[in-house]
Amino acid sequence: MDLLLTGGSVFRNNTFEPGDLAIRDGRIISISASLPRDGFSVIECTGLILVPGFVDVHVHLREPGFSYKETVASGTAAAAAGGYTAVCAMPNLKPVPDSPAHLEEELALIRAGARVHVYPYGAITVGQKGAELADLIALAPSVVGFSDDGKGVQSREKMRAAMKLAKALDKPIVAHCEDESLLQPGWCVHDGAYARARGLSGNNPESEWRQVERDLELVEETGCRYHVCHISTRESVALIRAAKAKGLPVSCETGPHYLVLCDEELRDEGGFRMNPPIRSAADRDALIAGLLEGTIDCIATDHAPHSAQEKAGGLRGSLNGIVGLETAFPVLYTRMVEPGIVPLDLLIDRLCVRPRQLFSLPGGTLEPGAPADLTALDLHRPHIIDPADFRSAGRATPFAGWPVSAAVALTICGGQIAYSDSNKEEAP
Repeated sequence: MDLLLTGGSVFRNNTFEPGDLAIRDGRIISISASLPRDGFSVIECTGLILVPGFVDVHVHLREPGFSYKETVASGTAAAAAGGYTAVCAMPNLKPVPDSPAHLEEELALIRAGARVHVYPYGAITVGQKGAELADLIALAPSVVGFSDDGKGVQSREKMRAAMKLAKALDKPIVAHCEDESLLQPGWCVHDGAYARARGLSGNNPESEWRQVERDLELVEETGCRYHVCHISTRESVALIRAAKAKGLPVSCETGPHYLVLCDEELRDEGGFRMNPPIRSAADRDALIAGLLEGTIDCIATDHAPHSAQEKAGGLRGSLNGIVGLETAFPVLYTRMVEPGIVPLDLLIDRLCVRPRQLFSLPGGTLEPGAPADLTALDLHRPHIIDPADFRSAGRATPFAGWPVSAAVALTICGGQIAYSDSNKEEAP
């Protein structure tokens, strides 16, 4: 359908310009102070801001193999409700997408059920077991990069070989950094005051940053494009800052929960159990500084749904992973933009623009000719986060019950309504 969004403020050139935005055949065709309505389905956007659709470069859609946790359909419906028009899907699936045949099972589900654009990762190693490289050459044309997310590649030599091949293929290595030799058995939280006071086994921050350090040495050797997943420690921020100062092709992400929480706020609930864990206030502050200065390129949710039973064991007995697609923007706006910690244009850059640049994804701008992938935001929509309202099959979040002041009003993907908070019809 041809759409005309009227009365909103359009994000262009890092500013907001009042105007109408017209969409035809999946692309933006015009932006002007006032456009004729004839021939268009009109959507009133007065009081809303229009931004490029968000991109999450780190999500778990759980299909194939784990559809009891999430499906491509439910996960991308959650993405659309959170303002995302594109997600990059991690490969810890069954089968693992370590060959074209295995990847095709995932692609078929994406074609059948995705409400937004989905860009899959291929695995770095066969079965994500770290022993043998996956068929990176054959996978390269169909994937956005290579990752063994959920596990760190333990072998330095195997990571070196993967980086050399990825460099030749012009694809990024997207690394979950975790040195398993530095992990305490049975860890469930950050190794800090909270863990010690309650006799809990803690996750040593060194398990993350030591592998970041190793991989950055390999990047310097191989020249591979390298992206670090979900950094959580101040040491990781410092290492990546130094690597960027050297001109290395390095980028990284962190998650909303690492930016707005610290281990002093933990509760013994499954919604507070994830890997890496929520860390200290000093780590959180270093992450905020890294975001503001440009060391941290993206905010990614690491949306990782599990069944209710799998998250019912508190901190000790739950699986790692929380959902985040539907809470990211309201939480970040309320806790970081409104208090003046992070400017709104910087948040938009880290959610919309920079991820596309890093992963060579289309869109990221609202201009005539650009793909009609955009999100309308209401910055004056107070509500309480209620997991019962989620479109995701997962419900575990540390943000349940949080009051927030902003909401996603409308998501358009490929020129079609993917989500609307009114009674407008959503795309099937």
